[in-house]
Parts: sequence; structure tokens; C-alpha cells
Amino acid sequence: MSQEIKDFFEKFKHDIAKMKEQTPDVTSGFAGLFHKVMRDGALSLREKELIALGIGVADCCVPCIRGHVENCLDARATKEQILEAVCVAVVMGGGPAYTYIPVVIDTLETLMAE
Repeated sequence: MSQEIKDFFEKFKHDIAKMKEQTPDVTSGFAGLFHKVMRDGALSLREKELIALGIGVADCCVPCIRGHVENCLDARATKEQILEAVCVAVVMGGGPAYTYIPVVIDTLETLMAE
């Protein structure tokens, strides 16, 4: 795993623990919302994760991108599905979103190499 991406995931685990301790209401509220929404329904979990990844790219949010690339893979999205979702995000987000494609590719390649 690329050291930068490995460091990101390790730090994010610690950040979540700090957030749970220091902002418990927000953290538990968001976690509850996340778990209620991000499951199979009219849309599959995989479809929802691809949408979430696209929004992360369109919003230029590196933590969102890295987390949702991992979630997409966990939901059995293929590399091709992930990249296609990212391309849709670029249509909506334009040039700024386009510059985040390498973040997706690096994260994807690192996680798929494990």
C-alpha cells in the first residue's frame, strides 16, 4: 500500500476515535444516518457507494474519495464501475473534479494491490 494512503487510513481511524470522544452527539448522529442510508434498498449499497464517491470527487474531498473508493471495493464495485462513476462526477464538477481523478486512481491501485 502506498505509504501516503496507508498513513491516511491509519490517521483517519485515530481521528474517528477522537471525534467520538470529543463530539459524541455529532459523530453518533452522523454514523446513525450513514448506516441507515448506506445499505441495500431501492438502490444497492454498491450503487450508493458509487454515488457517494462521485459526490466526493465533485466536491474535491480527498478523505471522502479515499473512504468511498474503499467502500466501493468492499461493495464489490469493479475498477471500471468506479472509474465510470468518477467520469460522471467530472461531467458535473468540471475541471476541479477532473484534477481529483489521480486521487481515485492512486487509492484504487493501492487498495487493489493488497
